Amino acid sequence: MAATVFIDGEAGTTGLGIRDRLRAVAGIEVRSIDPDKRKDPAARKALMAEVDAVVLCLPDDAAKEAVSLAAELGAKAPRLLDASSAHRVADGWTYGFAEMAAGQAEAVRMAARVANPGCYPTGGIALLRPLVDAGLMAADFPVSVNAVSGYSGGGKSMIETYEAGTAPAFVLYGLSLEHKHVPELQRYSALTRRPIFVPSVGHFRQGMLVSVPLHLDMLNGGATRERLEEALVEHYRGCDLVRVVTEDVAAGRIEPESLNDTDILELRVYGSDARGQAVLVAKLDNLGKGASGAAVQNLKLMLGVA
Repeated sequence: MAATVFIDGEAGTTGLGIRDRLRAVAGIEVRSIDPDKRKDPAARKALMAEVDAVVLCLPDDAAKEAVSLAAELGAKAPRLLDASSAHRVADGWTYGFAEMAAGQAEAVRMAARVANPGCYPTGGIALLRPLVDAGLMAADFPVSVNAVSGYSGGGKSMIETYEAGTAPAFVLYGLSLEHKHVPELQRYSALTRRPIFVPSVGHFRQGMLVSVPLHLDMLNGGATRERLEEALVEHYRGCDLVRVVTEDVAAGRIEPESLNDTDILELRVYGSDARGQAVLVAKLDNLGKGASGAAVQNLKLMLGVA
């Protein structure tokens, strides 16, 4: 018998991406609510009681309300996967980045409540956590993370602005240094010092680059570009969706869109030992491994579907 899933907010960008990907997954059946009842709490709660899992593709406040609805079902409550940022550092929620650390995939598999990672933190954590775990980077290292995303990550209004041709070609934002992704970036990178995070958006629909510049002499144990690369290779050995690319780093350039419409995350280490500097770079589709693709990966773990 197929596992059943209700995508609460399936008409949004992430919800549509999840639904599209699930068409190719045997063993999961998507249940939908009548369009005129999408904001009806009673109708949503009734459908929640009938399914195995609910994916929340909602704004943060609406996601919190949906969690409360599900909790009212008691023993009949479904498992929850929240694609908003409402519960990524909340107690009682498991962080849904299966490749982050040993045992994380099993934690997702067993969890009743899973928080889907943010797109930017997915790239940042993927680069930083292995270095901290390997002892190459101190937990209090002064980290700066720079990132650029396609405009599809900015929601309906941003998408409309760019597609109408009225948006600028490039924008830095989050310069108050209070971006909502910073808490998860710090916690799951295992950092004790709050990182500086500077996101930006470019005039392309999807794709993402996340970069971390490093002075090698500030790292531990005689770090070199090759040692950083080796730490990433070892951490992600055997992972299907996270790949450490080693063959093209001498070119010294990278573009953000080549992984679009995939769920792959690629990691690279650029640098110069002679200059004592390196730049870690993660490339992903912000709608793939950064959103819908990660959600489907987590759903398959939670529901025991290959």
